Amino acid sequence: MPPLPLRVLVLEDHLFQRSVATSLLKQLGCRDVLEAANGTEALAVLEQAGPVDVVVCDLQMDGMDGLEFIQRISATGQVGAIIVSSGLPWDVRRAVRQMGALLGLNMLGDIGKPLLAEALQPLLELALRQRPATFEAPSPLEAADEQQVRRALLDQQLEAWYQPKFDLQTGSVLGVEVLARWNHPSKGVLSPAVFLPAMERAGLMDDLLFALMQQALAQQRQAKRLGLDLELAFNLHAAQLADVGLTAHIKGLLAAYQAPCGSITFELTESGLLEVPAVSLENLVRLRMLGCRLSIDDFGAGFSSLQRLCQLPFNEIKLDAEFVRGLAHEPRCRAVIGSTLALGETLGMSVVVEGIETAEQQQQLLEMGCAQGQGYWHARPMPGGDLLRWLQGSVQTQRWSRT
Repeated sequence: MPPLPLRVLVLEDHLFQRSVATSLLKQLGCRDVLEAANGTEALAVLEQAGPVDVVVCDLQMDGMDGLEFIQRISATGQVGAIIVSSGLPWDVRRAVRQMGALLGLNMLGDIGKPLLAEALQPLLELALRQRPATFEAPSPLEAADEQQVRRALLDQQLEAWYQPKFDLQTGSVLGVEVLARWNHPSKGVLSPAVFLPAMERAGLMDDLLFALMQQALAQQRQAKRLGLDLELAFNLHAAQLADVGLTAHIKGLLAAYQAPCGSITFELTESGLLEVPAVSLENLVRLRMLGCRLSIDDFGAGFSSLQRLCQLPFNEIKLDAEFVRGLAHEPRCRAVIGSTLALGETLGMSVVVEGIETAEQQQQLLEMGCAQGQGYWHARPMPGGDLLRWLQGSVQTQRWSRT
């Protein structure tokens, strides 16, 4: 068995089951396996031994249970991912994973009990693929303040990164989602979690959107000169729709770069769409009138009603990645995916499935009739220069395959 360079903490109160889990992880090649009988012990282990890549976490135990442990470690940055291992009913375990995700944790999966190698190994391999090159606990300084993000905007340190979207049947690239990264002069590339909260508080989300659009539209124009058509999708927060001048500014940018409006999609998260005032609805309509597409992002993760989906002028549904993670072992997840595909067809909307991480997930989605997807199995987010090289390589591969 090839070694897995992972540090794993087993949080399990039953001595025999903890021993079995520890032995199994070592057999699977994990470099360093730590143990704890309850949440209090687990926090002490993390304090003494430092961050771990994965916690295999039971939920019911004496003292601090798994639920409280998940809440306590969510803000520490000491845990890369959590695998739930519990004898509780699967719908309860799924609710725990949803809770962890809302707390900002990477809830890698749920393998129930007893612990089996064939269920555990794919999740460990996924943790290894997702792990940053160097995993360290973030220092409190990593949460940016308003002054820092204003300086980052002024110095053009906020960069557009791109994650491709695919035709699941052919493997061809359908477009890219434009994501924000902070290329910090001393800390390297930082994720949106570091700077987006400060930007929202400072009212800088429009500034960020327009900076990303300028970079991405220039990239689209460069791709066109190379003979590559590149469709772009930008994330738009629902609060931004309250700006009466939003659409006019977007229209001006698209005209300045001679970008076809039909190649642009704006993605809005479902959770922000519970209440949409008249000015927001006007902006949505005007974006559609320009010829842009609208996508409802993280569908199924929020609480908006199907009535809102019918009322608002969306072209696309992006199904939340949580449903793909539970596809293999949770009937409800499979039912939600199937129902969303049928809903999209009925409403005339395309459906994009997010979070595809394995070949097995892709095959299952193809069998269910999914046409479009996005996830690390296909491609990770990448900066602009890498994207153009990657696209050229992808086109050459497709031509070679056809030949």
